[in-house]
Amino acid sequence: MKPTKRPIILLAAALALHGCGDPYLTPALEAIDEAGLADIIQTLASDEFEGRAPASPGEELTIAYLADAFEALGLEPGNGDSYFQDVPLIEATVRNRPTLTIRGGTGTTELAYGSEFIGWTKRVVSRATLRNSGMVFVGYGVVAPEYQWDDYAGIDARGKTVVILVNDPGFATQDEALFTGNAMTYYGRWTYKYEEAARQGAVGAIVVHQTEPAGYPWEVVEGSWAVPQFDLVAEDNNMSRVAVEAWMTDEASRSVFAQAGLDFDELKARAATRDFQAVSMGLTASTTLQNDATQSTSKNVVAVLPGSDRADEYVIYMAHWDHLGRNTDLEGDNIYNGAFDNATGVAGLVELAEAFATLEERPSRSILFLAVTAEEKGLLGSAYYARNPLYPRTKTVAAINMDGLNADGRMNDITVVGYGASELDDYLEAAASAQGRVVRADPEPEKGYYYRSDHFSFAKEGIPALYADAGIDHVEHGEAWTLERRADYTANRYHKPTDEYDPSWDLSGAVDDLRLLFNIGLRLGNETSFPNWRAGSEFRARRDEEMASEGGVEMGTSR
Repeated sequence: MKPTKRPIILLAAALALHGCGDPYLTPALEAIDEAGLADIIQTLASDEFEGRAPASPGEELTIAYLADAFEALGLEPGNGDSYFQDVPLIEATVRNRPTLTIRGGTGTTELAYGSEFIGWTKRVVSRATLRNSGMVFVGYGVVAPEYQWDDYAGIDARGKTVVILVNDPGFATQDEALFTGNAMTYYGRWTYKYEEAARQGAVGAIVVHQTEPAGYPWEVVEGSWAVPQFDLVAEDNNMSRVAVEAWMTDEASRSVFAQAGLDFDELKARAATRDFQAVSMGLTASTTLQNDATQSTSKNVVAVLPGSDRADEYVIYMAHWDHLGRNTDLEGDNIYNGAFDNATGVAGLVELAEAFATLEERPSRSILFLAVTAEEKGLLGSAYYARNPLYPRTKTVAAINMDGLNADGRMNDITVVGYGASELDDYLEAAASAQGRVVRADPEPEKGYYYRSDHFSFAKEGIPALYADAGIDHVEHGEAWTLERRADYTANRYHKPTDEYDPSWDLSGAVDDLRLLFNIGLRLGNETSFPNWRAGSEFRARRDEEMASEGGVEMGTSR
């Protein structure tokens, strides 16, 4: 191997992050600044962009803005001669406001659409119906052999409507020996609940909403699902999914259980034990959804800075450009501007692109900038890219995801969502140390953020993926202040029209984080090895299998 100056580059990165001048790195790092971030965030989160919904006029404005920005920086199109990757979607809209009728027990209950339940279908049909479908409470709806857990054991769910608790037994009991304790597993995510219900042959699946285990209030459910729903196009037109997927409020759920003569709290407690068995509720569910299902095409935006001598290997930075669009049923402000989620991350993507474009000498490997669509619809844009990559997965070194940058100022720490999963943690720790900061695990693992952003799509395909979130130890105000602000955002702005740009935001912490991520990407871009998942990670086997097919690839050493 020929001698290189890579160790010097990494040392220079550390010095530059400390503020020491370096003719190679200083211009790149200074290209990342608060003014640039603020300008991009304000533009993308403006009412003109209409909440950036996929397959809307807001999408056209957004993707054109990003392609123009990348082209102006001198980045090349990432898909041949195009900056776009088509993502075929199914868009389904419930046109009526159906009630959910529950019969049996002590009588009949009519649950109102929006305030008590939200339902939709991902099937490509004009009408989806539950007709006197027997209801079964299946606890957490989990089939997990590795945890010796099967909530569907002993029942036949075919043709039934299953009622399911959100999150998983570990969170419910706080027992570290049960699942992963307080930290949510994928079995706790609503996406898994509907997937498993379909595998079991159910025709309906209703998740009980409770704010604490869900990680967000009912208004988030209403805002996210009472709008057009999207999915990737499937060969069977999604007929393998349950006919009706739904949420039901905590209050409505308790009323339904009481109608059945069942004690909700008692059954919830029993569902968190290995002795739990599914319970037939003696009730039936009926509803009819008038569904407009249309195929549409959204777009990922892809730009590349070719590497200097190993251009066929790629380091990916990514962020999702989409948000929830607008809901004309709302009075007053009906635009979900998505300033924090995720105009901040997209702004960071453009700022990083500018930093790399500023380098006089390019990294050895190519740097790919990927703005994905339909994250808010179920990580669809990232899932499509990960399954249909423009560049081989075996040539993809790592993916670095940004979803909500720090708008609260400088922090003494930085958070890794999914800390301990991969060797990328080592890269983050080195870069954080150079800034005089520490790395910590997610302080809210019970909310399942690891499964709620685009890095997860890459992880499922075996590609090591890093999701570094803002720290919580504010340099002036400490941890309690930061956590209070996070809680206020979740309660009052997350997935609501009130998520708008605030001129009082302090983006200095975002600049710190972006410069840190720049350092990581630069190091990855100049190395020859490929980082891997830690031993024991559920994603390790997939990566090892694919990389073994390449032969001679130098993997990481932290096995």
